[in-house]
Amino acid sequence: MDTEMLVTFRTVRPMSDDEFFEFCQINDTLEFERDSHGNIIVVSPTGSIGGGFNADVITALNVWNKQAGLGKVFESSSGFKLPDGSVRSPDVSWIRRERWNALSKEEKQKFAPICPDFVIEIRFVSDSLQYLVEKMKEYIANGAQLGWLIDSFDEKVHVFRIDGTVEVKQINEILSDKEILPGFSIDLTEFLE
Repeated sequence: MDTEMLVTFRTVRPMSDDEFFEFCQINDTLEFERDSHGNIIVVSPTGSIGGGFNADVITALNVWNKQAGLGKVFESSSGFKLPDGSVRSPDVSWIRRERWNALSKEEKQKFAPICPDFVIEIRFVSDSLQYLVEKMKEYIANGAQLGWLIDSFDEKVHVFRIDGTVEVKQINEILSDKEILPGFSIDLTEFLE
């Protein structure tokens, strides 16, 4: 299943960063992203199974992070302003502590101007695989070191690396990365229904 159900609004002129942040705050019952052209994308809510799966994945990453103390974990409603001007909200993301701490308090309060080091996007019912692949490429092009696109339909994980390589793994393989996430590994089959 690869449905294209994205709702994208084009604007007469792109909103400034402050205008877009205010727009998101005023319309806080909806979630939005902004692409590098200034188009506004409505992000649909995740279904219940997807939300539970997302919670399990973020919990596993957060437990590792609390023990390792290497960075900061973010959930799906956290927006980041990427170097290309887009504002994206990965399903799960992680930023190395020294990079996060280098930002000012003011920068952290809005859409922090930083690309996470590690991002996860999870494909469920309303998600287009092609759109998520393009989004993962965008994260890598903007500085993400590692990205996992977890495709629950095809039971595969597309692993995107900073060098541009993409490796496709079966969802039942243990996922880890010793360089970016030392000591972290996850078995996604524990969370699948």
